[in-house]
Amino acid sequence: MEGLLARGAPWPGAVAVSGGGDSIALMHLLSRWARATRRPPPVVVTVDHRLRADSAKDARQVARWARAAKLEHQSLSWSGPRPKSDIEAAAREARYRLMGAWLRRRKLEALYVAHTRDDQAETFLLRLMRGSGLDGLAAMRPLAPYPVPGFSELSVVRPLLETEREAVRSHLRAKRQEWLEDPMNEEDRFARIRLRRLLPALAEAGLSPARIAAAAAHLGRAREALDSVTAAVLARSVRPVAGDLHIDASALAAAPREIGLRALAQILMLVSRQSYRPRFERLERLFDRIGAGAIGGGCTLHGCHLYLPADGAFGAGTLVVSREMTRPRGKTDRNRRKTARGGRR
Repeated sequence: MEGLLARGAPWPGAVAVSGGGDSIALMHLLSRWARATRRPPPVVVTVDHRLRADSAKDARQVARWARAAKLEHQSLSWSGPRPKSDIEAAAREARYRLMGAWLRRRKLEALYVAHTRDDQAETFLLRLMRGSGLDGLAAMRPLAPYPVPGFSELSVVRPLLETEREAVRSHLRAKRQEWLEDPMNEEDRFARIRLRRLLPALAEAGLSPARIAAAAAHLGRAREALDSVTAAVLARSVRPVAGDLHIDASALAAAPREIGLRALAQILMLVSRQSYRPRFERLERLFDRIGAGAIGGGCTLHGCHLYLPADGAFGAGTLVVSREMTRPRGKTDRNRRKTARGGRR
């Protein structure tokens, strides 16, 4: 915790507790750390997804454990229609949105979550299976921006990221602290559960969770180095003008390809105000068009409108990136949009 605080982790904060062993352990560890260092205690927050008949009962049990630890507890419920596919991703986004809104109301800036080294390994393998690039394979960070858009002032903190899951459970058993087992963790329809069952066989072959997590950490350091160089390229080649961004297209295209792609992705995310990147193949096509000087009448991607102005901050080589939904809908603009959408298809 001292190391995380030195890196900028906010405190006081809330701890997300589902009732599982990892989150129950983190609740107690943070509580004891706060008492030992004379800091305010964490606030416990639980999300009832209402995906199981016993979910409300489990939330009440977490509340009892929190009160026994003399901690404040808040339960949040996910309402509305449920998706018929990709339930894991939808539940994750709903969970973070509910907790993010609650953190904002409470004026707390950090959510502490109980991801372990095993979770890191599983995340790495999931993203490898999906064909993720370097950023995806670098997996989770101990201190990271909030993972859904609209909460830029919030952080997610993972104090247990270098701790093995079994060590956490052994700690709970030694303290005689109970926890809940989610029956959904036994369902093979979830990719993460299928991968979790493969981990013992991978460990026997020499690919242990510790080694997988170490590989993710190596890629994380590479990501930090690339981020530093990308920031320098952005500082040289981007200027804000009247709510838009003016780009030195030639400087962007001249950057090493990985750096240029990362810079372009950050530009699009900043203008569109989205926390996720555009699809990589579409990003590459746009980058190649910029390098070839083939923007023409304009194009759109990731909620952004890109076009060549009559004049700009970088002269004739300027490329303007604006938020698509906020541009005026005059005749010229409609013509640009028609051309852009035709080009994208």
